[in-house]
Amino acid sequence: MMSLEFLVASGIGAVTAAGIYLILRGRTWPVVLGLSLLGYAVNVFIFAMGRLWQDAAPILSAGGRVADPLPQALVLTAIVIGFATTGFVIELALRSRHETGSDHVDGQAAGKTPETRDRT
Repeated sequence: MMSLEFLVASGIGAVTAAGIYLILRGRTWPVVLGLSLLGYAVNVFIFAMGRLWQDAAPILSAGGRVADPLPQALVLTAIVIGFATTGFVIELALRSRHETGSDHVDGQAAGKTPETRDRT
């Protein structure tokens, strides 16, 4: 029987692998999607490391179990920073497309060098 920890770890691993695969692609849009997927994987990892508490008060009380608010605060901050970073990377990709005429990460089509591009 599979444990929940194994399923969460496998899910984080699969999303991380997909994000790394997309980052290594040659075009800008998959790179943006890969960075977003890596951000999601890190957020779920932070939640998993902070444990999910059931029947625990979010604020200190006289007694009983108390949930740790730090992972939630970290993930909320990471979501905001990730959204801003994604917007910035999209703007960089659009500007690069405008300047180079190509959506490849290095600014040129695969297999073309600057010398051969000028001749065509």
